[in-house]
Amino acid sequence: MKLIRKSDPVSAADRSAATRSADGKGVSLDRRAFLRKAGLTAGGFALASQVTPGLVRQAEAARPDSANGEVQTVRTICGHCSVGCGIYAKVQDGVWVGQEPAFDHPFNLGGHCAKGAAVRDHGRGERRLKYPMKMVDGQWKRISWDQAIDEIGDKMLEIREKSGPDSVQWLGSAKFNNEQAYLFRKMAALWGSNNVDHQARICHSTTVAGVANTWGYGAMTNSYNDILKSKSILIIGGNPAEAHPVSMQFVLRAKENGAKMLVIDPRFSRTAAHADQFMRIRPGSDIAVMYGMLWHIFENGWEDKEFLRQRVWGMDQIKEEMARWTPEEVERVSGVDREAMYQAAKLMADNRPGTFVWCMGGTQHTIGNNFTRLYSIVQLALGNMGKEGGGTNIFRGHDNVQGATDFGVLSDNLPGYYGLSEAAWRHWAAVWDLDFDELAARFAQDTYPERGGPATKPMFTAGIPVSRWIDGVLEDRDQIVQPDNLRAMVFWGHAPNSQVRGPEMKKAFEKLDLLVVVDPFPTVSAVMHDRKENTYLLPATTQFETYGSLTASNRSVQWRDKVIEPLFDSRPDHVIIYKLAKKLGIADDLTKNIEVNGEEPLIEDIMREYARGMWSIGYSGLSPERVKTHTYNWHTFNTTTLRAEGGPVHNEYYGLPWPCWGTPEMKHPGTANLYDTSLPVADGGLNFRENFGTERDGDNLLAEGSYPVGAEIQDGHPRFTADLLKQLGWWDELTDEEKELADGKAWNFDRSGGIIRVAIKHGCAPFGNAKARCVAWNFPDPVPIHREPIYTSRYDLVTKYPTYDDRRGFYRLPTRYSSIQATDFSGDYPLIHTSGRLVEYEGGGDETRSNPWLAELQQEMFAEINPVDANNAGVRDGQDIWLEGPEGGRILIKAMVTRRVAPGVVFTPYHFGGHFEGRDLRENYPEGSDPFVLGEAANTTFTYGYDSVTAMQETKCSLCRIRPA
Repeated sequence: MKLIRKSDPVSAADRSAATRSADGKGVSLDRRAFLRKAGLTAGGFALASQVTPGLVRQAEAARPDSANGEVQTVRTICGHCSVGCGIYAKVQDGVWVGQEPAFDHPFNLGGHCAKGAAVRDHGRGERRLKYPMKMVDGQWKRISWDQAIDEIGDKMLEIREKSGPDSVQWLGSAKFNNEQAYLFRKMAALWGSNNVDHQARICHSTTVAGVANTWGYGAMTNSYNDILKSKSILIIGGNPAEAHPVSMQFVLRAKENGAKMLVIDPRFSRTAAHADQFMRIRPGSDIAVMYGMLWHIFENGWEDKEFLRQRVWGMDQIKEEMARWTPEEVERVSGVDREAMYQAAKLMADNRPGTFVWCMGGTQHTIGNNFTRLYSIVQLALGNMGKEGGGTNIFRGHDNVQGATDFGVLSDNLPGYYGLSEAAWRHWAAVWDLDFDELAARFAQDTYPERGGPATKPMFTAGIPVSRWIDGVLEDRDQIVQPDNLRAMVFWGHAPNSQVRGPEMKKAFEKLDLLVVVDPFPTVSAVMHDRKENTYLLPATTQFETYGSLTASNRSVQWRDKVIEPLFDSRPDHVIIYKLAKKLGIADDLTKNIEVNGEEPLIEDIMREYARGMWSIGYSGLSPERVKTHTYNWHTFNTTTLRAEGGPVHNEYYGLPWPCWGTPEMKHPGTANLYDTSLPVADGGLNFRENFGTERDGDNLLAEGSYPVGAEIQDGHPRFTADLLKQLGWWDELTDEEKELADGKAWNFDRSGGIIRVAIKHGCAPFGNAKARCVAWNFPDPVPIHREPIYTSRYDLVTKYPTYDDRRGFYRLPTRYSSIQATDFSGDYPLIHTSGRLVEYEGGGDETRSNPWLAELQQEMFAEINPVDANNAGVRDGQDIWLEGPEGGRILIKAMVTRRVAPGVVFTPYHFGGHFEGRDLRENYPEGSDPFVLGEAANTTFTYGYDSVTAMQETKCSLCRIRPA
């Protein structure tokens, strides 16, 4: 479909050229008119259109005659998805003049997608937010940094005095580097609130919860590279050909090696086009499909019986639920017939080891935690865990969403997933060299019931997540489990158009006493509301104007060097954190053990501090020196195994993928594949984690006859503690200094690292050796079960598969389920609305839609509609349509009539913003900072619905209707 523009993509300074017709539909521009009006060059289009996965031409900027300095090459990492592609930036006289993909980088191997090929323009983009801005009587006014920090800080302190620390919501970012993410979470703790969160809440929080509660850690178990060893590849709810294009090179090379590929999705995507088998399912029916596969696996005896005996607990309870899912019931609920389901199960059973890939299509549901647990259970049944070519390869979205999650930018975690218990807080207070009681005094002292449990102080309860901040503002005060509503919002590297319930979000924005946006680009946060005052925009740098580490999806930690100095009047995130902390009176505690140069905390010191505390997931083995050495020796790593072959880090895995046990001096090589017992723990081997006790209902939860190579305890065992070391006679192997810190502690609270060191010396995993559990007794659904979406198109299934009862005190808020599902909306809104990614844009899209090379490629927001539904609605391809949701939101977009989606399903990308319910908001941006491409946000029409464990939003199976505009 040829997409045309609805509005003139000119800068704010030239808006007079953007006229609108009497019918409000605007002036259409063809491609060349777009380029001419936007001031783009044909060269940008030529380069972007000629990008291939294997070769990218060097991009050269026009250079003044006086620019005759030496061209320097700087190593950096792409700032988009979490593959973590290496880039060689070319810098001359302080100007970023060109870039090349790193052909020697072990992940991208010289490949780039369109976004990666265009990153230079993010670091030097003309549509950046250039100066601190303040809204005065509805108009943006440039101010100084000192004025901005003073006014913001004064207002925050005023709100704190009246309403307590929990009335400020700190929304952090997957765009932080690791050190900035850690410092941000520490700042929120010193402020005295757990109302801190970031993008992972709305992309993979259900993955983290579901997977961690199955076998111990909530992360990708293998790597993109390891897919080369897979014999089968199952992809569900993901489209890596567009969302993670460079990752597809490993999938396609695996296919060339003979691997079979199964794609399960409601939409025939570019990824599905490569599949050996494609199964189209009804959105939200993943549970039925997974039980359908398990039915055939157990019916035909394809399960790995010995693996289940040794390493898995609770599969009998899974089989009881599975028995209800006969092939007929699977087809009734999901639409997949018996033969297709049999062939899918056989493909995986006949081709082992197989890997299981999922993305947000499997996470963004009210029962997303059930989905991710059952995906994992399928892999357990097939014995595909802890093996090269197996595992769960969970593709994360943003460049450092894994790292920001690891570092606790979450409302229910401290760094390293330590939780919010008193023991966890005492651990981090000790790392920070702070008195615990003084730290605790910073929090509200009220007590509230936590999720129906005993009364607890806010310090020990999960804060309001980013998915629910709207309700934190709008909900009745007496319904919120904290002293007052949210009154101030800090959007730090976070786009609000990535969240659902747009009309209510607009109301929440306008009710706030204070709104602060910190970002290289103003984002939709700056324009979707009608605020007049107490609104600030602070220009952060991109990650190319600072330095530090980030964690790729496979858990490898990479280093970025600074490419250029901060542009315009922008500041790196950690500098802004320090400036604000100084105003709030917490800077001395924030940087007590961190050198500060002027107003810039030293990144290397931040890494050294968090390494002293993150024993739980093995960031403790990192040091700036170790990580930098890996980055400067990309060429030494095997591109399949990720092991260095010779050179200064011989035998280490690239990026020291966590857990990298112990201290840096132990030189642990990192762990390439989690739970692989074929290697010693000291060489990257592991077993499943003992994290749920040693027995349940009289059953043994510890592994039976399974252990890593070289382990002296050749059976399951509990986690290591000081007492266990004493019982084993290993206590005296600790030094006197280690004993002082370790006594009375468990392995992950021992700040000496001695317990870990001694456990690994004896060949054992510090966290014990247990079975993976198929039943999470601490979850609302201990056994994963199907529940119909709150807004379902199959109301005939609600009686048998109802949603949850409404809840109170869930992340401090009331949460509705059954009270919404009590109404059948499918008559008025008959189409399932689902969403996903485009290759050209990322996330909320403000950054990528401000890039001229990318903006030229995709100029219109659209909906994919099956011909049946289009014809029934009187809609033609390329026509303007209204897409309306059952909660009142509506968007004016283009129709793409295609059989990629099934009848009854509508797909929209979610990267657009800057229009709201037919209104063009370009005039609301600060002058010169409006993105080239604007459009309606899909989430304006997406509806209420939150995962029962993590409060993940539901964006893959809502309802809508369409009509011609």
